[in-house]
Amino acid sequence: MASSPGTEATFSSQKSTLSESSRTKKFPLTEEEIFYMNCRAAYLTVFKSSLENIISKDQLYLGIKKFVTEESHPVLYFVHNKDSVSFAYKALQHAGRNPSQKTINKYWTPQTAKLNFDDFCIILRKEKPTSKAELLKSFKKLDVNDDGSILHTDLYKILTKRGEKMTGEEVNAILNLADVNANGKFDYIKFCKLYMTTNEQYLKTTLEKLEVDSKLRRQQFGSHIEGSPERNPSSLSKLSPRIIRKTDEETFSSKGDTRSPLLSTTRKYKTSVSFTVTMGANSNLNSKLNEPNSIKEWQCAQTKGCFFLEEDGEIISHQYKMQIAQRSIVYLTIKPLNLSQIKGKPSSWLSVDTALYILKENENQANLQVMYFTELRNREVFGWTGELGPGIYWLIPSTTGCRLKKEVKPITEEAQLVYRDETGELFLTKEFRSTLSDMFEVIDLDGNGLLSLEEYNFFELRTSGEKCDEDAWAVCRENFDTKKNELTRQGFMDLNLMEANDREGDPSDLWVTLNSMGYNKALELTEACPFVIDIYAEKCKPRVKAVHMEASSGQLEKAVCKSVLNKGDAKVMDGYENIIVYTYKCDTWITSVIENKSDNKVIIHINNELSKNCINNRGLNIFAVEVASRSTMVCEHVMPLNEQQEWIYNCVYSLIS
Repeated sequence: MASSPGTEATFSSQKSTLSESSRTKKFPLTEEEIFYMNCRAAYLTVFKSSLENIISKDQLYLGIKKFVTEESHPVLYFVHNKDSVSFAYKALQHAGRNPSQKTINKYWTPQTAKLNFDDFCIILRKEKPTSKAELLKSFKKLDVNDDGSILHTDLYKILTKRGEKMTGEEVNAILNLADVNANGKFDYIKFCKLYMTTNEQYLKTTLEKLEVDSKLRRQQFGSHIEGSPERNPSSLSKLSPRIIRKTDEETFSSKGDTRSPLLSTTRKYKTSVSFTVTMGANSNLNSKLNEPNSIKEWQCAQTKGCFFLEEDGEIISHQYKMQIAQRSIVYLTIKPLNLSQIKGKPSSWLSVDTALYILKENENQANLQVMYFTELRNREVFGWTGELGPGIYWLIPSTTGCRLKKEVKPITEEAQLVYRDETGELFLTKEFRSTLSDMFEVIDLDGNGLLSLEEYNFFELRTSGEKCDEDAWAVCRENFDTKKNELTRQGFMDLNLMEANDREGDPSDLWVTLNSMGYNKALELTEACPFVIDIYAEKCKPRVKAVHMEASSGQLEKAVCKSVLNKGDAKVMDGYENIIVYTYKCDTWITSVIENKSDNKVIIHINNELSKNCINNRGLNIFAVEVASRSTMVCEHVMPLNEQQEWIYNCVYSLIS
């Protein structure tokens, strides 16, 4: 937050979402991996998945264009004409880059029906980049004075009359490059250096994008990032994990055209296994979650939290420690938190599924034992009843992510957050005050109507990435309404008003806070799901406290895998006893987990096209996952699109050959 009047102490004024944790690579990338990553980066700018086919010349053109260019830099692109010593090289800005039509025509002939990702990689491997030496050698043939430059008049004639002719605008784009042109001459030595530097920058930027964009890694080609063993360079995957269904197995060749390569798309499945599950409408199912008869006599503890959707699609949430003093029967539930709602406008987060995993903390805190999870349901409430011995337990909330996704509809009008009265004094609007009141409910984890420093710091970590220290908190207590050294709801309102005043009414920082908490420009909570956890114990007072806010990976991933392996139906890949697919179903969702007991990583193709009335957390009906050796991974979560109707889950898992 902003500075308090008359003091130098400040609250965090730079609001930003938490940065994605970096993952250190234990081995450098090989040339093969770098090439593959570049191919995939280019492919995914045209298609949603690397499992889609190229079905037109235009799509191939776009893919190659993306491979040789980069959006944020002027990229130099040249084409070698094998029939002569002339070169056509183009310096195009991001809006007008074009690979050679001659190149495209080599690979997309009148006989071509479609190409896949494998074919795309083959094409790009054949169209190898030119080295600096080759480029210099070609230019020297045009350098009549042997002084490292070419006259603009000569260059204009060459580029517009020979080889693949360029337009006047394209030529002028080259001649206007300040770094390589002077006194009516084109300095091709500097040009070559600039070309190679730009290519290197493109490669670096591409790799950085794929490293940062975990959503692409996870959705478009599996999830082999968390908990994977150290990579064995000798067991790297083949160049392209593209799968073609049996009906698609064809060989494309251009009869009579000696320039066209033979592009084979005969990659096949080694084996496959399928699951089909028919589920009834949830509205017709009887409740399976029942409160214990004497629960009113039990002692209770409550805490709140929230699932937050990150930019990359990952979900983070609060995690908790629970203490049970003596052996007792425990009844534990989790459900979406019911906040104030606009009349006639249902809140999107109330349909988000919630679950809670119970893990026992042993002597070694890093080794948590998965005990139970809330698999029983009564409407939106999920719960578990059972006996727990004395000790410390971790409660890890979970949601499948099927219904908590990035908002796609555009918001055309931005809500007003502040206004000035006739005297010029700044106030918060009624709508914004209502939103802040709801936000206060979410971050008031213990529900006592006040914000402690610990609770406020969860909010600060979410919205600014920094904690508020004791000194700054003391300033907060001095300047804003508090009770028992905790911030009141009105104090929280005034804190936000002070931030707006410090920015002279500019709401930019307030919007950063709102977006971090899951609100859109219309003040709708669309990318977060607040929840409440209730814990009842028969013989002792349960104690619970939020201790972390972490991503839905790591410990949670292990807990989900363990639960599905224990409770799910298992099917072994025919002929591959070390690869097992587990499917767990409850009334609300289906989760599949793949276990790879072999010493080599495997790539599994997943096809959900025959499912009906289903949505999954990946947002794709067809995708592939890579499973590390001797590991398990969550493949997908599936839920009904419409709970009032029957839904059919049909999934085929195929091992890539």
